[in-house]
Amino acid sequence: MVGPPSWYQLAVFLFKGKVKMKKILFFTLPLLIIVSVVILLFGVIQVHSQEDRLMDDLRRKAETVAESVELSAKYVLINNDMSGALRLVGKFQNKRRAQGAAIYGKDGRLVAVTERFKDWKDEDRQYHKDVLKKKAAKDNLSKFKKIYVYSYIVPVMDDKGELLGMVEMIYDTSYVFARSMDTWKSIIATLVVLVISLILIAALFLRQMFMVPMEKLTSWFKHFQNGESSKMPCIGKKDDMGGLVSEVEQVALSLKVARKTVSDAASARIDKEEIWTESKLKDLVHAKLGDSSLVVVSNREPFMHVIDEKTGKVKCVRPASGVVTAIDPIMRACGGTWVAQGSGNADRQFVNSKDKLGVPPEDIRYILKRVWLTQEEEEGFYYGFSNEGLWPLCHITHTRPIFRETDWQMYKEVNRRFADSVVEELPAKNAFVFIQDYHFTLAGRMIKEKRPDATVALFWHIPWPNTEVFSICPYQQEILDGMLGCDLIGFHVQYHCNNFLDTANRLLECRVDNEKNSIVRAGKETLVRPFPISIDSQFDSAVSAGESVEIEKIKNDLNLKDKIVAVGVDRIDYTKGIVERVLAVDRFLEKYPEYKGRFVFVQLSAPSRTKITRYHDLSEEIDQLVEKKNSKYFDGSWKPIIYLKRYFTPEEIKPYYRIGDICIVSSLHDGMNLVAKEYVAAKTDLSGTLILSKFTGASRELTDAIAVNPYSIEEFADSIKTACEMSAEEKRQRMESMRRNIQEHNVYRWAANIISEMTGLQKKWTL
Repeated sequence: MVGPPSWYQLAVFLFKGKVKMKKILFFTLPLLIIVSVVILLFGVIQVHSQEDRLMDDLRRKAETVAESVELSAKYVLINNDMSGALRLVGKFQNKRRAQGAAIYGKDGRLVAVTERFKDWKDEDRQYHKDVLKKKAAKDNLSKFKKIYVYSYIVPVMDDKGELLGMVEMIYDTSYVFARSMDTWKSIIATLVVLVISLILIAALFLRQMFMVPMEKLTSWFKHFQNGESSKMPCIGKKDDMGGLVSEVEQVALSLKVARKTVSDAASARIDKEEIWTESKLKDLVHAKLGDSSLVVVSNREPFMHVIDEKTGKVKCVRPASGVVTAIDPIMRACGGTWVAQGSGNADRQFVNSKDKLGVPPEDIRYILKRVWLTQEEEEGFYYGFSNEGLWPLCHITHTRPIFRETDWQMYKEVNRRFADSVVEELPAKNAFVFIQDYHFTLAGRMIKEKRPDATVALFWHIPWPNTEVFSICPYQQEILDGMLGCDLIGFHVQYHCNNFLDTANRLLECRVDNEKNSIVRAGKETLVRPFPISIDSQFDSAVSAGESVEIEKIKNDLNLKDKIVAVGVDRIDYTKGIVERVLAVDRFLEKYPEYKGRFVFVQLSAPSRTKITRYHDLSEEIDQLVEKKNSKYFDGSWKPIIYLKRYFTPEEIKPYYRIGDICIVSSLHDGMNLVAKEYVAAKTDLSGTLILSKFTGASRELTDAIAVNPYSIEEFADSIKTACEMSAEEKRQRMESMRRNIQEHNVYRWAANIISEMTGLQKKWTL
């Protein structure tokens, strides 16, 4: 039984905002308006009545005093006794309210006046003339200097009824207005006390009748959802919410039984299917995770809402990101929650009170929770430490990393924000967290500090450098220690795993087990595993009728018919080797002029990180280089390089893959590079050739591609010629082999391996 709270508790309750003030005001506003109007009307009547009464008292008093002074004034005026007149008015000098008196002659001229009213003679008053004319007493209220005074004037007559002069009594009325103000203050104070009392009573009523039951129900649902049955508040069946709770419990029991049935059936289906598909991954999730919740963390959100500059309308787009390309299919299959930065200029319009929304918009499969960063936080965390520090540090492209203390502090703060946001989403038990990339090296340990029972994995999407390179970072120990707070760390290839193991061994106090590929630090073991990331089947489909029309349109618009077409698809980044690619095309045409007019290279480039000077300069460098090389070969109808610089959706990219006889991936250093795999998947006719940099993770898997060192322009140019002259049969054999590899090692298998590893860790700890 919940007893009524004390007034202090209620005040604290209101101050903390648990009862919204606007709701209380909405509830009490009609009553407050009625009470306020009644009290104010009563106040007006009371004040006017009081003023009338006080002025009436003053009038009677003035009349009495004036009549008593009239006789003395009569003798003063008859005898023309000036000194007597001064003595008579001087008697009123020290009176408390009767401020003064004045004596006038029969012509209305002032004879004597009390000292404090010595300036009274300067005033020309009409009522004086009326008294002299009508020989009748008169009163008047007027302003003298800064005060209001009441005066009562009577004519002084001799025994024959002739006018001798006038006597005027002058009174200060400020006390009347002071009394009125005191009355108003009392009325207002009463009204304020009454309003506050009504609000508090209403708050108490709302709390006892509505808020307390709702808080109990909310707490019940929260603990129920998290599986914390021991913490669920007791709600009896006779309570207001008891019936609802009882029904929810029945539904939950049915769901639990259904999930168990689905889990058993899913386990049976997993063993039957060989190729990993979305449905097989769903089965694995049901079998391995069951009621557990999967929370993914990344900086880039999978869907963002932006305002179209041309139409002014809001549209939902998928950002250009390899992480999004890889993780979105997993979340569609697994469900769960994806925590990411809300970076679209219309993102706030589409979230609920918890900053969440269901995605994809057209077919909701999972929850996206957006975290908001200020411009200062984004500058320090994302552009500063992440992309001017860690990104060039991990990519051996000879771009100097920049580390600033202010960026590092902001990086830590944002990692803390994301970690707290993730913890809010975790169930009471069987919680799984999957962190993406170098933006969140500290978040794993921060999550484990609050939820040591959660299973936390970090996947590193970019290369991991050798120890000498990583030791450049002034915050090396904090970063490594944060990463080792995770239970599992994944890289694309074993080489990067080896680099990480060696880095931890040399820079930290820890024990590295090379047989298990694990690191033990302060009693906490972290597994390090290679998980080569891949793609789903969105590109691996036959050419549709609509796509055929788009392909023909592109060929006509860009004059690609009867040409050997090479394509490149990249963000504008110095790690992608776009400059080297253009130089290689130039050298290819120089060495093999027979391909002039027959060969066209189409580069699709999405602007990226334009706020960073290095990226801005790179974009201008590529623009100038492409223009220079095109000018070199332009013959009026053909130019060798078509450079399309804008954001392309996956649906827009796909026709270019279909058109491309060659795809060039010339990254100077890349963790995997999914463009290579997307191109292979898109070439369903087995006609294409892939030129692939040796410095990509993909080159370890796609061994049938033409491997190239992008730094060697001569070798690069020759590889283009090799691709142009490769026979159709060899292309088919190479493409079949690469497509088979991608089908068997797709993104669903990648996710399945990670989920299996995570669930295996949890089972080991619970034994």
